[in-house]
Amino acid sequence: MPTTTNDYVVGLLYPQSGPAGLFGPSCLTSARLAVDDVNARGGILGRQVRIEAIDASVAAAGAAGSVAGLVESDRIQAVVGWHRSDVRRAVARRLDRRVPYVYTALYEGGEHTEGLWLTGETPRQQVLPALRWLRDELAVRRWFVVGSEYLWPRRTAAACHNYARTLGVQICGEAYRAVGTEAYDDVLTMIEASGATGVVQLQLGQDAVHFNRQFAALGLAASIVRFSPLMDESMLLASGPDATTNLFVASGYFGSLVTDAAMDFGSRYFGAYGPDACPPSAMGESCMEGLLLLESLVNGAGSTAVDDLLSCARPTRYDGPRGSLALRSAHTDQPVYLAAAAGCDFDVLTTLPRG
Repeated sequence: MPTTTNDYVVGLLYPQSGPAGLFGPSCLTSARLAVDDVNARGGILGRQVRIEAIDASVAAAGAAGSVAGLVESDRIQAVVGWHRSDVRRAVARRLDRRVPYVYTALYEGGEHTEGLWLTGETPRQQVLPALRWLRDELAVRRWFVVGSEYLWPRRTAAACHNYARTLGVQICGEAYRAVGTEAYDDVLTMIEASGATGVVQLQLGQDAVHFNRQFAALGLAASIVRFSPLMDESMLLASGPDATTNLFVASGYFGSLVTDAAMDFGSRYFGAYGPDACPPSAMGESCMEGLLLLESLVNGAGSTAVDDLLSCARPTRYDGPRGSLALRSAHTDQPVYLAAAAGCDFDVLTTLPRG
């Protein structure tokens, strides 16, 4: 039934089960903290913000159908969230500019759908400068790509081939397995036979956890570097400290990031949810970024209509855990960091140069 209050209801589309379900608790808690902040500032166009949780763990068509149904029944007035790229494409087609849509996940790049705004990192921001750093600092020149079978890993792997040519390094093999795969014996055999000195991991949530455990159990972690643009603290914890040696990650946010904005967010997060709360990982924290961007977009335009947001000449900026960020061509421009896994946490090594 339609919304019966004056609340501005945002559909929070995030994974609640399956391989990406690891990220779900952090997505929800980070979004709730953002809602508290937005409402304390007066809400969106004077309306208090409320979240309607939507499960992104289902097939893309099912997730898009759920979102479309909520929009058509006037139960939600915007969509924000972290979910797979295939889900994003399906949702954007069904929404067709009817409500604002802020996609917060890292993704493969190249998205220009009107009415869709993006806060996530792209391969040019993460993968290219990280591979350059690992070449220069650790002499890693032979890479094997391992991916879950869906849009983001495939497109990012294609970018890896281009970056390899630019950097003078080699992609000496690649393998993709269905989302939800638990056994990687055959892939590990391929990696050993390839002579790779590095593995690019483009795996979703629990898929990467299973791979990490088996990679380490085979004794490969000591001699082969792993790099991932999609790895958070919950994945390290699930993998176990013995399975994270020589693992490097590029991201716009880490819980251990020492910046004023990130430390303030961490303090308020654990102050709100207690010391035993799930860690505010990059995937979960991105949902806060998405809600803050939505607030800035709508309040800046003085309208909830997508056409008005698109035509608004006012520059869009917002302040969040990743710092003071500006919107350029519907994408958030943000710093990206390289970190090394240190047991079940991250040691941030450097800010990566813009790709």
